[in-house]
Amino acid sequence: MDRDDALARLRSARVGRLATVTPEGLPHVVPFVFALVERGSDIRAYWAVDRKPKRTPDLARIRNLEHTPRVEFVVDAYAEDWSTLWWVRCSGSARVVADEAERATALEELRAKYERYRLEAPEGPVVAIDVDRITGWRADDPSTR
Repeated sequence: MDRDDALARLRSARVGRLATVTPEGLPHVVPFVFALVERGSDIRAYWAVDRKPKRTPDLARIRNLEHTPRVEFVVDAYAEDWSTLWWVRCSGSARVVADEAERATALEELRAKYERYRLEAPEGPVVAIDVDRITGWRADDPSTR
């Protein structure tokens, strides 16, 4: 899968799986929604802590980032027809957004992508993932044979 194809699939993905690392060095994976922002060759994914019910507002994924900012996330498609399978994985560094202008931009992008965020804007922290590596695979790519 080439970079343009991977980016197109990232842009259109409705949900991904985010992996952070616990202070004990263990993987911690959760589903998440995100918006992709591209400026030249810079790729950044934003996600926010929203109002969905949570056991605690002190989220492990945020605590994990404070300890180890390196993250990965994946988007994919599964079907019984395995000739249509694909995945895209992004690696990067994550940080809680402190700058108000960047936060506003991130929330605007998230609202543009997700109707739920237009109805009920996230009030929790906004996180930026500065993507430094994108890899992907698709079953119908002849170069994988």
